[in-house]
Amino acid sequence: MSAVEVIASEIFADGLRSYAVLDGASIPELRQLLYDHRPEHECLYLGELAQDIQQVAPYLVELEPDAPFTSLLLERGWGKHWGIFAQSAEGIRALRQHFRRFLTVYDPQGKAMLFRYYDPRVLRTYLPTCNADELGQLFGPVTGFLAEGESLRELLRFESQAGKLVKRVKDLEKK
Repeated sequence: MSAVEVIASEIFADGLRSYAVLDGASIPELRQLLYDHRPEHECLYLGELAQDIQQVAPYLVELEPDAPFTSLLLERGWGKHWGIFAQSAEGIRALRQHFRRFLTVYDPQGKAMLFRYYDPRVLRTYLPTCNADELGQLFGPVTGFLAEGESLRELLRFESQAGKLVKRVKDLEKK
């Protein structure tokens, strides 16, 4: 099995719906790709957005196993910090509402800041710092998060079990 096939098999495991939260700031052509391939998707930002904001906004995309968009995402995006993957029994609208809750965080002085949790480098650093309540909030309807590791040969799977983070590492080069 190729690395892309292994990643796909993990993303589509367990019979759940599979999603990607993609970072428009990391994928300059994301809006065009979404238009061309037409996967079910939602911008995580609300309302009418200026063109430049639309280009860099995060998008939630429902993935299908054999869709050309999924193949393109895994072949071209792996290792480039394009986003993270999530598995859930919920539909795209419910997940959009859930993921929107984490877009803004506040520093100790109360200043609002964007939280780019959908960058795999951020997610894999942030999750191990969460306590049980924070894990419960972040996971919510999400069964598992998947993301690229520091090494391109690593696929990380994060789950919350009994208030504790469980991290599994899959070696993509191991046959």
